This record gives sequence, structure tokens and C-alpha cells, in this order.
Amino acid sequence: MATAITDQHVLRGVFEAFQAWGDFECAEPYGSGHINDTYRVRVSLAGTPAHYLLQRINHDIFKQPDGVMDNIVRVTAHLRTKLAGSADASRRTLTVIPARADGRPCVRDPAGNWWRLYLFIEQARTYDVIAHERQAFEAARAFARFQSLLADLPAPRLHETIPAFHNTLSRLDALDAAIQADAFGRKAEVAAEIAFVEARRASCGHLLERHACGDIPERITHNDTKINNVMLDDATGEGVCVIDLDTVMPGLALYDFGDMVRSATASSREDERDLSKVGSRIGMFEALARGYLEGADFLLPAEREELVFAGPLITLTIGIRFLTDYLAGDVYFRTHRPGQNLDRCRVQFQMVRSMEEQTAAMAAIVHSVRT
Repeated sequence: MATAITDQHVLRGVFEAFQAWGDFECAEPYGSGHINDTYRVRVSLAGTPAHYLLQRINHDIFKQPDGVMDNIVRVTAHLRTKLAGSADASRRTLTVIPARADGRPCVRDPAGNWWRLYLFIEQARTYDVIAHERQAFEAARAFARFQSLLADLPAPRLHETIPAFHNTLSRLDALDAAIQADAFGRKAEVAAEIAFVEARRASCGHLLERHACGDIPERITHNDTKINNVMLDDATGEGVCVIDLDTVMPGLALYDFGDMVRSATASSREDERDLSKVGSRIGMFEALARGYLEGADFLLPAEREELVFAGPLITLTIGIRFLTDYLAGDVYFRTHRPGQNLDRCRVQFQMVRSMEEQTAAMAAIVHSVRT
């Protein structure tokens, strides 16, 4: 995708193409996402400051933006129906602002970019790093409630916005292809990482096998359950709203829990070079398990059985993706320095080691929460 747009005249033009109230004042970059370009728009609404969230969808990643937005409109409308009458309902799901010209949920600019606009949720924020276990608990409970509220979303099936997104076997195929091609001559540098994956290849299809035989059902899942995709209330700390809905699509509930474990239990930043600082924090895992199981009353026994396995599996999967991207020349994940994707891969693999060492302790926690 093209570089981020900073021209206020251009951003004003995009904003004014939506059915939004208020007089445009400015649009500033917002958040820390790797994929889309996000701006907080400040307006004057009859003399009172107000905000919107404007996003340019990365159509190099999401190749069918119409399908992405169709999913988001259906999901947010369903959530709004389920939340009707509850306190603060307008803060508990995203609100899509339609286009002025045709009422569609997105706008295309003259350069071919796809844009969307949401109401900005005030008095709540996201956190890139979890400060304490209460935040982990609240985020996990919010994602569980999100899954629960969507459990009865009517047909048809949601679009797969990125097919096989958390399918570890598909990610292995992509890695194998990148190793074979070695387009940038990096394979020799990552021999240890390739060996790490090979040692765990046999277990990569475990959840898919249980799904195929009917033990684990397909559900509507978020598929990117990092802590910074839940807004926490400024006053109470409660998980208010699940955001970043581009990857909401059919999947396994365990993928969402596994990605929470991957991101929330990490003791370091995602691209830490000193691996002695990297590990999975057992206290954070316990907070996640308690929060998630409090909200996920829909889980089947087979799903509960695999909660511990889901963490290292999804962490391995994300590490495989970082490794594949590094071998392919850093074409998917946004990087800010050479070797960043390889550093990210190594952090994920060190997290897998840490989780594997704590499997028994994690299983005991899940058992205690369940009983």
C-alpha cells in the first residue's frame, strides 16, 4: 500500500464523503496497527469538540474490501441488536458511518484507496502493553462476550476475508514455498528457525483434525485478539468494545484464545532482540483463562480441553508467518528496520518454548477455573 497520507486537504475530502456531522478541523495518525492507516478526525459539532475514526483499508492485504465491509456491517448490526436497551450500548460496538453518495459503508478516493469511518469511542482506550492482570482478564472477557453475542448470527456464512488465516498447515505450505524459493538469499541465516518449525510440524494439524471429525465446531471469531483490539473504559477498566473487525470471519474459538495467550502473556515487546527477556507469564495466563471462561459459556468440552494447546499453536503459527515474510522480502508486515520480521519470529518461537515448559501449570489453571 502507498505511504500514509498526511495532506489535510485530502483527508478532509475523504471525511466529507461520509454522512458525518460536524465541521472538519484536522485528522491525525492514531494507533499502532501494522496493516491499515488510521486517523482520529477532530470536528466541531455545533461548537463542541467531537471525534471520528477514519481508516484507509489496506487492499493489498484485504483484497476484497467489499467483503470485509459486508462482514463488519452485519456483525456490528447484530451486536447492536443484541445490546439494545443496555447501558452505553453505542460504546459497546463500532458504528459504521455510510457514504454520502450511495449509502455504502465505504468510500473510494480518486487514487483507488478504500476508506471507512466510525464513530470514535470516547472515554476508553487501547493498550499496546498490558500493565496488570486485571487488563488481561477484562480483555479476555470482552472477546469471549463478543464470540458469545455472535453465536446466533443468521446465515449466510461470513466472508473469509483472508482465507486460511490461522490454518497452520496452510502457513507451513507458504513457509515451505518461501524456503524453496529463497528469493532474497536469507535461508542460511534462519536454519535454526526452520529446524524449530520442523520439530513441531507433526502437531500443527491437531485442531484442524479435531474440527474435521466434528469435535470442535466452526464459530464466528475475531482472529486478531491482541490486547490493543479491546477498548478499556478509562474510569472502570472494563472491556468496553472489541475493535479492528477486518478479520472477523468463520474460525475456531480456540484460535482467538490462543492469540490472546500469545500476545497478552508476553513479557517483552514483539521485536525484542534480547531473548533472555522473552517468556510467557503464568499470572497473565490465569487472568486470561478466568476472563475468557467467564464469558465463553458456549464452549463445548472438546474446546475447553484444547485451551492450553491453543496458545503455543497460534504463537508458532504467527512465528511461521513472520519467518515466511522475512524470507519473502518483508512484503506483508510493516517493518521499520532491517531484520525486524526475523526478530519478531524469534520472539514468537521463544514464547513457544516458554509455554511448552509451563504446560502442566497452565492445564492446572484451566482445570481449576472450569471446576
